[in-house]
Amino acid sequence: MADSAATRLTLTRPDDWHLHLRDGEAMKSVLAHTAARFARAIVMPNLKPPVTTVESAMAYRDRILAALPPGARFQPLMTLYLTDNTPPEEIRRARDCGFIHGIKLYPAGATTHSDAGVTDVARCTEALEAMERTGLPLLIHGETTDPGVDVFDRERVFLERVLAPLVERHPGLRVVLEHVTTGDAVDFVAGARPGVAATITAHHLLLNRNAMFEGGIRPHHFCLPVLKREKHRRALVAAATGGSPRFFLGTDSAPHSRVAKETACGCAGIYTAHAGIELYAEAFERAGALHRLEPFASFHGPEFYGLPRNAETLTLVKEPWDVPPQYALGTDVLVPLRGGGRVSWRLA
Repeated sequence: MADSAATRLTLTRPDDWHLHLRDGEAMKSVLAHTAARFARAIVMPNLKPPVTTVESAMAYRDRILAALPPGARFQPLMTLYLTDNTPPEEIRRARDCGFIHGIKLYPAGATTHSDAGVTDVARCTEALEAMERTGLPLLIHGETTDPGVDVFDRERVFLERVLAPLVERHPGLRVVLEHVTTGDAVDFVAGARPGVAATITAHHLLLNRNAMFEGGIRPHHFCLPVLKREKHRRALVAAATGGSPRFFLGTDSAPHSRVAKETACGCAGIYTAHAGIELYAEAFERAGALHRLEPFASFHGPEFYGLPRNAETLTLVKEPWDVPPQYALGTDVLVPLRGGGRVSWRLA
C-alpha cells in the first residue's frame, strides 16, 4: 500500500515472470540485482546451447542457486526451450520434476539466441498436446519472422497468423504472450478464452519508439519486440494498471555487453534488473495508479502459475538515485536503462 503522501510504497514481494540471466560469469554479475527485488523469476532458456531437457534445466538451476549472494532468498523457476523436435515425453518429465514451470516458444530467428527455435508450430503438435494434458504453459515470443513483414507489425501479424489459430486448435493450452508491445496484443489477450495471459515490461510502459532515435541511434533502447508508437505504449499502461489478472509483470531484463550493443549489428535487449521494480513504480505513478502496482507485480502472476503469493513484503521510497553509467558483466560491462541518469524510486 502507498502512504497518503505517496512517498513510501509497501507491497507483497513481487516476482519477475520473464527474465534473462545468461550463464557463467555474466550471470554472476547480474543475479544480485534480481534477487534483491524479486522472490522468484521465470528464467529464460535461450543459452548457447539452449536448455532443451530436464537435465540441462536442473544443471542451470544449480548454477543459479550456487551464484546467489549470501543470504539471498530467491527461487529460479526454470523453463525449457521448445524446438521442432521436442518429444512429448520431455514435457511430461518437465511437469513431474517440479522445478520447470513453462515451455518457451521462440520463432526461429526472432531474437537473441533463437536460431534453434520453432520453424513451424505444426511441427510441435505432439508437444503442445502434452502441455495441454500436463498444464505446463506455453510462453511465447510473439513475432513473425516473415522478412516481408515490417518490424513494427510483426507482433500484430503473429497474432493473426499463428497465435489465434493456435489458441483455437489447442483449447486446453495455457499461454503467456510475453512482453506484449501493442494495443492489438492487449485486445487479443483481454478478449481471449480463459488460460491466456501476458507479461508487460517496464521499458515498454515508459518508452515509445522515439526513444531509439533521440539525437541519433540509441542502441541501448533497442529490444525485440521493438518499441512501438505512443498509442501502443498508452494501451500497455491501461492494461497494466487496469486490474485485469490476465496481465502481470515480466521485466525481460536482458544483459548484453556494451560492445555487443554498440556495433554495426547490435543485439536486441534492454537491461532493467538494476531497477526491476522501481521502474514499474514510476510508470504506475505517472498513470496515477500506484494502488494497482501490487496486484500487477505480486498477485496476478502467482495466480496464473498456480503458486502461492509471497509472504514477505518489499518497500519502495520516493527518493531519486543516480544510476551508474555501466555495470560489470563478467569481464565486460553493460549499459543499463537510465545509465548515467536517475530513477525516482529506490528500495527502502
